Amino acid sequence: MAERGVSVDHSTIYGWVQRYAPEIEKRLRWYWRRPRSGSWRVDETYVRIRGKWAYLYRAVDKLGNTIDFYLSPTRNTLAAKRFLAKALRGLKDWEQPEVINTDKAPTYAAALAELKAEGKCPKDAQHRQVKYLNNIIEADHGKLKQLIRPVRGFKSMKAAYATIKGFEVMRALRKGQAAIFNLTRDICGEARLSSAPSASAHARWPKPSSWSVSGSRLREREHDLAQEHHAPKPEVCNSAL
Repeated sequence: MAERGVSVDHSTIYGWVQRYAPEIEKRLRWYWRRPRSGSWRVDETYVRIRGKWAYLYRAVDKLGNTIDFYLSPTRNTLAAKRFLAKALRGLKDWEQPEVINTDKAPTYAAALAELKAEGKCPKDAQHRQVKYLNNIIEADHGKLKQLIRPVRGFKSMKAAYATIKGFEVMRALRKGQAAIFNLTRDICGEARLSSAPSASAHARWPKPSSWSVSGSRLREREHDLAQEHHAPKPEVCNSAL
C-alpha cells in the first residue's frame, strides 16, 4: 500500500482480515477442501490466546494438502470428535479416508469410535498411530507458525480463528489445491491426474504458455483456415465412378 502512495494504519488491515478472511474461507471452501488421498494425517498444535494456550486441530493428506482445521480452547475427546466430524462432513464416498494416522493421544481413538458408531465415519477406516508418519503435518505446522508468529498473540478466540482461516486458505491456494489440473506424485513417483475437469471447464481455462503461438503465426493459421473454408470443392466425375 505504501508503494502506491496509500497510507493505511495496521489496525485497518487487521479489521479487513477479521471481516473478509472468514468470508473468503466460506466461499473458497468447496474449491480447496477436497482430499487428494485416502491417507490422512491428523494432529494438533498450540496457539497462545490472551496468555493461555488454545489448540489448533489440523488434518492433511499424505501429499501435504490441507483437509480441514478447527480451533478449540480444550484438548479432549469432545474437541477431537468435533474436529473429525467437521473434516468428514460433506465428503463424497470416494473422498472418505481409508487410513487416519494420529499420535498416541487416546482422545482420537475414542472420538473415532464414537463417530463410527454414529455413522459419520466409515466403518472400515483404519486408525493408525505411527509417530514418524506425522512428520508431514508437523512440518506443515511449522510453516503455519511462521505466519502466526509476527501477529504477536491474539486477544480473543474469535479474532484468532478469523485470522487463522485466512492463513489456512491462502496456504491451501499456494499449494495449488484450487487448480483445475493438479498433478501430484504418488509413492511410486508416477504422475497422476488428481481431478478430472469437465470439457466446459477445460475450454474456459487458458492453455499453458508452452502451447502459445505468436500473433503473426496465429493470424497466418487463421487465414489458411479461412481460405480452406471458402475454397470451392472439387466436382466428382460420374463417368469415373
